[in-house]
Amino acid sequence: MSWFSRMTRGEAAFQVVAVVLVTLLGVTTLYPFIHVLSVSLSSPSEAMRPGVHLWPKALTLDAYVHAVRLNGIWIGFANTIYRTVIGTLLSVFVMSLGAYALSKKHLPHRSAYTMLVVVTMFFSGGLIPMFLLMKGIGLYDTRWALIIPGLFNTFYMLIMRNFFMSIPGELEESAKMDGAGDFRVLFQLVLPLSKPILATISLWLAVHHWNEWFNGLIYIQDQSKVVLQIYLRRLIVENNDSDVQFLMEQATGSMAQIVPETIKAAVLMIGTIPILLIFPFIQKHFVKGIMLGSIKG
Repeated sequence: MSWFSRMTRGEAAFQVVAVVLVTLLGVTTLYPFIHVLSVSLSSPSEAMRPGVHLWPKALTLDAYVHAVRLNGIWIGFANTIYRTVIGTLLSVFVMSLGAYALSKKHLPHRSAYTMLVVVTMFFSGGLIPMFLLMKGIGLYDTRWALIIPGLFNTFYMLIMRNFFMSIPGELEESAKMDGAGDFRVLFQLVLPLSKPILATISLWLAVHHWNEWFNGLIYIQDQSKVVLQIYLRRLIVENNDSDVQFLMEQATGSMAQIVPETIKAAVLMIGTIPILLIFPFIQKHFVKGIMLGSIKG
């Protein structure tokens, strides 16, 4: 309170407005999650009740029991985990190579190379040329079509480059005096010192791969390669899932009380929770990585 009393009237008003806006943003962000969680844990009659759902009523886990019986969710999980893990690792590897090269002041024509890379942030070939390219090089209807087009992100690479530039050059010079080459310096010195930015970029990439669905909609036809978000889209948006219909048709006894809304809510939670569990393990690096990766040009 003493800290607040020392503010000028303008500073105090700004703090009040900022707190109100952040609170509203937090509410609008958390409410959909809380609503879906409440519906997934409620009985069918309570789940169908119109209005605001802030906590589950007539608590039951039946929706989750039946959701895990859907074949499509496990196929989607396997493909999404494959895409997220492989895509994140490959992207970090490729962008690390580019960022390390562009962070060296002695690189000939470094500014020109950087400009050529930055141009890709503003211009692209377009959807149809990309689709034709994927078919032409044989990646259509393969899992690599979900990974390779987004392998290199210019914005993330520039943040990584700025972080590499903040590492004292004397460390690299001493390593090279001991006979280390560029690759050894990168993988044994620079990357171990860059855990904050690597954790930050990896989180962004993992969230992108986990949530991205558009590439899967365009490039994937084989149902055994469908990612989780495409399955969720068909289930929620298109209301088209044979597994759920089969459960409803075969429902007997207590299963007869199942409604599709509770199963859909449970599937949404199952698809959301895994990516949320990653953040606590790397949040200590998150803020540091953003700040250090953005202050040096």
